[in-house]
Amino acid sequence: MITKMTEGNPLRIILAFTLPLFIGNVFQQMYNIADVIIVGRTLGVDALAAVGATIPIFMVAMGATVGMTGGLAVVTGQRFGAGDMPGVRKSAAVSVVLGVVYTFFFMALTAIGIDSLLEVMNVPETIFTNAHVYISILLYGIGAMTLYNLLASLMRALGDSKTPLYFLILASIVNIILALVFIVYFRWGVRGSAIALVISEGISGLLCLGYIYKYFPLLHLQKNDWHFTWPFIWEHLRMGIPMAVQFAILGAGILVLQAVCNSFGPDIIAGFTSAGRVEQLALQPMISIGLAIAVYTSQNYGARKFNRIRQGVKVCSKILFGFSFIAAVGIYFLGSDIIMLFLGSYDKQVVESGLLYLHLTVPFYFFLSQIFVFRNATQGLGIAIMPLGSGIIELIFRSGAAIILGNYFGYKGMCYASPVSWIGASIFLAIGYFYFINILEKQKSIAFK
Repeated sequence: MITKMTEGNPLRIILAFTLPLFIGNVFQQMYNIADVIIVGRTLGVDALAAVGATIPIFMVAMGATVGMTGGLAVVTGQRFGAGDMPGVRKSAAVSVVLGVVYTFFFMALTAIGIDSLLEVMNVPETIFTNAHVYISILLYGIGAMTLYNLLASLMRALGDSKTPLYFLILASIVNIILALVFIVYFRWGVRGSAIALVISEGISGLLCLGYIYKYFPLLHLQKNDWHFTWPFIWEHLRMGIPMAVQFAILGAGILVLQAVCNSFGPDIIAGFTSAGRVEQLALQPMISIGLAIAVYTSQNYGARKFNRIRQGVKVCSKILFGFSFIAAVGIYFLGSDIIMLFLGSYDKQVVESGLLYLHLTVPFYFFLSQIFVFRNATQGLGIAIMPLGSGIIELIFRSGAAIILGNYFGYKGMCYASPVSWIGASIFLAIGYFYFINILEKQKSIAFK
């Protein structure tokens, strides 16, 4: 269902849009969490470490894909907010073309560099083969991820956050079933887990395509919609590429962090992997509100309603401040119980290493929550340089802290790398948001004089 976010109570609109996103993101995380749980409980710690050692690579791919498709859809949302329906269709057509190009580009990068990347990440020899098999299947199946995220982003740009949720839930269930069948019955090992993930992602994308065909006449593209100019293409690339690069840069920082972690051995890798899955699940409300504020901001920017943008950003900042406190308390006290879900039997070193990471990072969740608010708000305003800049800051801070603190204080020092990066990026984004929205408001005032 198409929803205009340029009218009505900002809090009510944002929360109504966020709830399906939150549920959907939780289920999307279940793709990875289900894989980790099934692999850890059926194949053992070494297999769990093999999957965990490559998860940052997959997160780079997922982040770049979400960033690219989400950035392209910002233009769609702006055209929709401005009431330019032909522009909406042309924007969708451009996004499809760029999505296909992106998919083949990423697959080519995988073919060229995956072996070297695993070696640079210090993946232990004992788990190298399984790690290579797992991540190669996921990356060569990047087209399935692109299909779903592109179509879901276009639907969300028009205000429909519920329908992608339903398809994601179904695909998550399919993923769990297929992973169990492929691992337990077919005995395909980590290969089966990766194949199940790609198939389920493809199903969610095809379901979105069928729904758009039947219920979204606004996105029914005609022959003339495929005729667009290079400036129009650049308008999309100007948003999509910085967002993709931003997430890739963020992922690069996590790759460095994982590379440092990999040097501590399989048990530490398994503990860090389990803690990372717990953290990712806890972050879903932040991610969901971030996506909502991006759509909300882009539509209201198209309508030039800056007061509504300020109201929306303010209320989201307060909501996530409260949630970050609740999440920190919950994870601090329940972290060990949640980590045990990933293990077939109790392993003291695995549990303690995972719990150490969680205890050292949760006090800094407030800074992390504000990143999602201000990064997505500036994205919705069309200021792609800010999210990109924040990604560079996170890369420098996280990588530097991981290497330096990890070298001097071991695994415990490495755990502080993410909080250091969160503090730096949140301050940068908050300052940038207020600076640019003030400029845009002044430009509007001058234009109407």
